[in-house]
Amino acid sequence: MSFILDLDLDYFGLFKYPVKRLDAVLHWARRPIEVIVDHHHKVLDHWDSAVKAGRIDQPTFILHVDEHHDMLSEQRPIQFGNFLYFVMLKWPTCRVHWLNKGPIDYPDMWLSEEAWQRVGSRFTSGSRLNPSWPEPDFVSVCTSPGFVEEPLRRELLERIAEETERSRHLSQS
Repeated sequence: MSFILDLDLDYFGLFKYPVKRLDAVLHWARRPIEVIVDHHHKVLDHWDSAVKAGRIDQPTFILHVDEHHDMLSEQRPIQFGNFLYFVMLKWPTCRVHWLNKGPIDYPDMWLSEEAWQRVGSRFTSGSRLNPSWPEPDFVSVCTSPGFVEEPLRRELLERIAEETERSRHLSQS
């Protein structure tokens, strides 16, 4: 059983102080970032590789920090707008919590009734980090070009690089 923290930079653009919000989430996680991808569906290969290599167990919980729920369809191909539906099919005991500032919509309006019945009981959403959640075993970041203004994207990535370096330094001490 493992816990994945999945960050999309578009989420942080919703806040007045996006770097402070990023810092708060990274501080809460207390874990270095393992992978950064440009389009969100690409994290699935990294998660799957980590499971197959034994670096993490099959995930039982994914905290999806994102402006979007990424469950717009059950139709292939797997892409950034629907990948979480396929994650939930791949790992049928995995729960997903969508951390958002305020949902713009909900996946049940995009998925067929049959598809929603398969995953809906394992999907929740809310706007707050739960202090009782365990520390994540794996942290991924999606940069979402086209969804995040470039200056903000650069600023957030610089902060991630600083935090990654700080984490490496602490782990070597």
